[in-house]
Amino acid sequence: MQALDNRHDTTRQVLREVFGFEDFRPGQEDVVAALLAGRNVLAVMPTGSGKSLCFQVPALVLGGLTLVVSPLIALMQDQIAALRLAGVAAEAINSSRSRADNVAAWRRVAAGETRLLYLAPERLMTERMLAALGQLEIGLIAIDEAHCISQWGPSFRPEYEDLSRLRELFPGVAIAALTATADQITREDIAVRLFAGRVETIVLGFDRPNIRLAVAMKRDWKRQLLAFVEEHGGESGIVYCLSRKKTEEAAALLAANGVRALPYHAGMDKARRDANQSVFMTEPGVVITATIAFGMGIDKADVRFVFHADLPGSIEAYYQEIGRAGRDGRPARAHMLYGLGDIRMRRMFIEEEESDAERKRREHKRLDAFIGYCESPVCRRQGLLAYFGERIEPCGNCDVCLEPVEMADGTTEAQMILSAVSRTGQRFGAAHIIDLLRGTATEKMTNAGHDRLPTFGAGAERKKEEWRSLIRQLVAAGFLRLDVQGYGGLAITAEGQALLRGEGGFQYRQDTLRREPRGARKAKTARSKDPTPELSAAQAALFDALKALRLRLAKDRGVPAYAVFADKSLVEMALTAPRNGEEFAAINGVGAAKLRDFAEPFLEAIAAFESGEAERE
Repeated sequence: MQALDNRHDTTRQVLREVFGFEDFRPGQEDVVAALLAGRNVLAVMPTGSGKSLCFQVPALVLGGLTLVVSPLIALMQDQIAALRLAGVAAEAINSSRSRADNVAAWRRVAAGETRLLYLAPERLMTERMLAALGQLEIGLIAIDEAHCISQWGPSFRPEYEDLSRLRELFPGVAIAALTATADQITREDIAVRLFAGRVETIVLGFDRPNIRLAVAMKRDWKRQLLAFVEEHGGESGIVYCLSRKKTEEAAALLAANGVRALPYHAGMDKARRDANQSVFMTEPGVVITATIAFGMGIDKADVRFVFHADLPGSIEAYYQEIGRAGRDGRPARAHMLYGLGDIRMRRMFIEEEESDAERKRREHKRLDAFIGYCESPVCRRQGLLAYFGERIEPCGNCDVCLEPVEMADGTTEAQMILSAVSRTGQRFGAAHIIDLLRGTATEKMTNAGHDRLPTFGAGAERKKEEWRSLIRQLVAAGFLRLDVQGYGGLAITAEGQALLRGEGGFQYRQDTLRREPRGARKAKTARSKDPTPELSAAQAALFDALKALRLRLAKDRGVPAYAVFADKSLVEMALTAPRNGEEFAAINGVGAAKLRDFAEPFLEAIAAFESGEAERE
């Protein structure tokens, strides 16, 4: 018991003295406690919730070397920069560094000087690296973006598959797998592949209530994009496009209309791409137009919007991408356009993918679920979180809640669909059910004897696309469940059974694939160009001065601005105006290393500002 108390005290001391925080965020302490007790953990936490701290704190408490598996070099570099500013010895060995730098980094690791070593999975799992690590004291293994290990997930990476050997190669070493994007199926697959089922799963939740969700039918994407961005003048945002060409077009369009916009995609020269990312990460009011090449590991607190000019590949991808907005907790917007062309393009991508028929079938079903979200007649956030197994009340912060769309009574049609699903054994997909309702006597239909069912041909007057939309909306509303893991069959939920019995009704969005519903003009987000509305005018001016100082210090060190201090820390400085080292140390986010390295310039800036204020008075 005494040992546990001592470890708890040490954990709090590390949190406070190294990272400058008085307390953990929700969920963090549970993950930390499990790892310190030697238990494997699968942690599913929303973007911006501080997943990295969940393994960084135990790494320092446990001692030895912590291995961190990370899929992107940029993600490694940003985390290492932040750790070093906090006084933590962290290294990366990767292909972006020279051989001499990698050798020097390894010597520091082998000498026991390094606490955290960041590696890509393909480098970690080489026999040479594993043999060398086997000679060292490994205290913890952390796998970031762990959804990449699951073949059920949309972001599967073959190089992650080999990580399943880690539990045998390092017996007795706790493994932490962390992700923001994993539905129930993906979580179960990670648990089996990585941990052979022996893992404690901690799901904090997926909701980001500060992000306003909206979906609109694509009519004139350039006009729609420009109108939206103009509502956010002087604010940082991300515009996602499906193609490289469109990314360049979007940046040029915005720039021609007075917006500081820069493109980012894999086809660009690396130097230009890196330069554009650096500007976006370190300077205010920049809009980046990007393909999905831009994203994982991007941690900029003041992104006020994410705009999808095209339909993303899946709900998981959409959730991850919109999660880059509003990480400072302030209001942000996620606005998406979609149309028939997007759906056709996504279907084509799936078919052209080099994968087996099973994976293609599964990806089509994921796309069906996403289209259901787009067409949903109920709260967007309810539909999004339901996909991840989380239920909430209507959010009041999405387009459907704020401006309900024109609805029609579809109870009869819904009961026809539910009856067809029930009579065919709840194991057939949407295509078969639609053929049944429209009276299409396919070979599959006649072989199953379904052409003799009472529902055969009962919906012949409706087109296939109308029935598809109705089925997707029934899935989105929770009356039907889509078996993504199995063979794409439709099953009736408890709510669907009640509807089939005549209990309640079903309202649906009419013809959503062909026109934008009346009333779909989105409400503007109430916002202020002042990023800190809770500050007085003088405090806001001090905040701006501190941000300018932070940017200069970050550029001098070649690190992103947030690695120096988060906006919340600067707001607290502006509010409290610390006058000495003791008061500065009390600011949230000021650990021992940052107190040593940054107290003097920030205290000088605060004193100079207050002196100037006094003179002006």
